[in-house]
Amino acid sequence: MTGDGYGPGVPEAGGFAVDARDGRVGRVAGRSGPNVRLRPPGGGPEWECPPEAVRPASPGVALRARVTEINREGQLPR
Repeated sequence: MTGDGYGPGVPEAGGFAVDARDGRVGRVAGRSGPNVRLRPPGGGPEWECPPEAVRPASPGVALRARVTEINREGQLPR
């Protein structure tokens, strides 16, 4: 939570966050106008979330999301 302009409670780009509207977890990918863009940890399309509905992921949730990313990377062809 730095001076990245996302607003209070929004993790900086690269951090994990939770969309409080539906509970989805995503990695902060950046901004799209006033909204925050989130990317699902296992892959898939990004979605936009208003900054007031974004909250930092707890350490346990962030760990599970990172494990999902690592597992996905292990399944990709080399």
